[in-house]
Amino acid sequence: MEYVGTSYNGESRDGRFAGKGTYNFSTGTKYVGDLKDGMFHGKGTIHFENGGKYEATWEEGIAIEGKFTFPDGLEFSEKNWEYCDGYDRRFYTEICNGLKPAGRSQLSNDIPPRKIPENCYDCGDGFYNPETRIVNDYSGRFLRNADDDEHEWITKTCRKGWDENVDFKENYKVFSRCYDIQNMHIYDH
Repeated sequence: MEYVGTSYNGESRDGRFAGKGTYNFSTGTKYVGDLKDGMFHGKGTIHFENGGKYEATWEEGIAIEGKFTFPDGLEFSEKNWEYCDGYDRRFYTEICNGLKPAGRSQLSNDIPPRKIPENCYDCGDGFYNPETRIVNDYSGRFLRNADDDEHEWITKTCRKGWDENVDFKENYKVFSRCYDIQNMHIYDH
């Protein structure tokens, strides 16, 4: 196991993981719970390095039922999922604590938001460099290469590490609405 960077602490039977134990993956993720014949079996939780966790009942390595909890405490639900749907785009901390006053809007669920490196995007589990098409986690370790679909999604939807003027039009005429209270007249100019 030392060759692939994993480790196991716990009970075993006939040279295989069995009983209660902790299996540490090379990625920093770990499983804590019941094992049988070297597989997750019974109650157990996968703890992700970012603080998220997946608690489940396992049967021979397959999750039969479980729940995922994000690092901020939000529990995922397949039914009636209301967080970050097409209609309500508030962050979870905004749902819990309310919206900030106008002009101080929240840019991410993190307060304060992460500083994004120049020419990169924050894609939720790390920073994406569109030139190299590589996603590194927030501590700089390689996560994956982005395929064309992920590249397009990230560049269209994720926060950028630079400022950019959008839809600026030279000679753009600004109209303002004026109220003539004496004559009860409203006009645009």
